Amino acid sequence: MSVTLTDRIRNKQNNWALGGILAFIAGAVNAGGFLAGQRYTSHMTGIISGIADDLVISEIGIVLAGIAFLLSFVSGAAVTAILINWARRKHLHSEFALSLCLEAALLLVFGLLGFSLNILVEVFVPTTILVLCFVMGLQNAIMTKISKAEIRTTHMTGIVTDIGIELGRLLYWNRDHSSMPQKRVVADREKLRVHLIIFSLFLIGAIVGATSFKHFGYITTVPLAGFLILISLPPLAKDLMDLWRIRRS
Repeated sequence: MSVTLTDRIRNKQNNWALGGILAFIAGAVNAGGFLAGQRYTSHMTGIISGIADDLVISEIGIVLAGIAFLLSFVSGAAVTAILINWARRKHLHSEFALSLCLEAALLLVFGLLGFSLNILVEVFVPTTILVLCFVMGLQNAIMTKISKAEIRTTHMTGIVTDIGIELGRLLYWNRDHSSMPQKRVVADREKLRVHLIIFSLFLIGAIVGATSFKHFGYITTVPLAGFLILISLPPLAKDLMDLWRIRRS
């Protein structure tokens, strides 16, 4: 049985491939979002620290904005969980594709909102940041569910930490070569390779996103959204075919 990138039937290779694609998209969206609203939206560490800093200096309006961004990210993750569990109950092939289609639609919304930024900057800049925080929460939850929390794609702190751990194991000198194999320190080379690839794709995505956003503006989100829709189509098509067969029978 063939396995597509977004089907409910998974294997390691497909998880890694999808993780790499989503890391590239997260890097591009994160960089583009910063150029649009001077905020990184793919991780909440900076947002939460900013809330604390602004609270101390009594910038209540900015504190409320930060809380809104945090809640938007959390809401995106919650929506992914709802969609995946609903699709599993219905035995749909598209349990992961549904969230990716929603992400694609929201990236298109981000692109459309961008055209209005020069008209009502005070309204649309915070709105685009809210949309992107929601998208990043949505995407992070998708990959977390798919990989059982082994792969993250929207922030690199955990990825870089794991790379450091595996490099430490790789460089560790097992002085007692006669010790039992289970006591030897051995690097997980496969895990190290996958995390290096995801980190590299996130970085490349950020460079591509920033460059494209600088030269082409918000239209940059259109090919990203289109690609997400493209990889989501196979399981969606299977569900439509199943529905058609049921109605004919």
